Amino acid sequence: MPADPQPEKRNDGSQPASAPAPAKRRYGKLRRMIHLIIWSIVLWLFIAYLLLPTLWKHYEHHPELAVAPRTTETVDHIPGDPLNVTLVGTKEEVIRAFLSAGWYPADPITLSSSLKIAETVLRGKQYDHAPVSNLFVFGRKQDLAFEKPDGNSPKKRQHVRFWLWEGHEEDGRPVWLGAATFDHSVGLSHYTGQITHHIAPDVDAERDRMMNDLADAGQLTSRSQVTGVGPTLYGRNGGGDRYYTDGEVDVGVLSAHNARVAEEPVPLENPPAVKLKNRIWSWIRPWL
Repeated sequence: MPADPQPEKRNDGSQPASAPAPAKRRYGKLRRMIHLIIWSIVLWLFIAYLLLPTLWKHYEHHPELAVAPRTTETVDHIPGDPLNVTLVGTKEEVIRAFLSAGWYPADPITLSSSLKIAETVLRGKQYDHAPVSNLFVFGRKQDLAFEKPDGNSPKKRQHVRFWLWEGHEEDGRPVWLGAATFDHSVGLSHYTGQITHHIAPDVDAERDRMMNDLADAGQLTSRSQVTGVGPTLYGRNGGGDRYYTDGEVDVGVLSAHNARVAEEPVPLENPPAVKLKNRIWSWIRPWL
């Protein structure tokens, strides 16, 4: 048999014009890679900015909270602590509920209360009604504030601030938006250098403790959750303190006229997507 014809070679040793196939293959791979990158970005944008936020938003029990603020801010308009609790009840019912749960109303900030908290911090003495710094929602400072000492020094305390959400009611009673955090030390603000309390990063733990105290005191008829700031790993408050949260707001309906409720408050179910998110968060939380 005749031998297969050999490819024609040019005098300069280069391949003939009919052999740019490797270049075409490289161009094809590059084009497929670019398409893959583009579609990966599109998929990420869809999941991160459309799908997951939609799955995590839920207001089925309290639809009016869909337009509620998500965080507080400082007097300098720096984002502050996340809003993570909401109560339904009159002002008198809120005050009596916290007194029943062993919490104390915070004193207003005056020269006398400021000197007293400085003295008690330095001497390690307890100050059950120590003032809390002002944070702002709706352009005004908190309407109510409560605290529960942790030990003998006002350096450590559970505390919560509440703002009346004017113009909004549920079952004919006012709605109060709150921010519950745990103060674990006194120091300088990371942002301004001012003297302030530093909060513990797990703000969900304080939210849960506060709501459990009200439930144990027989002051809640129901508990539920709505979307707040959303899952947050590296949030910063107005003092520069890090916080993390599952992003939910606990909503409690207070017993009318503070009549003691013998049963546990009725829990209202979260939607399946939020249940799954909370389960995943419970796995992550111990590592934060």
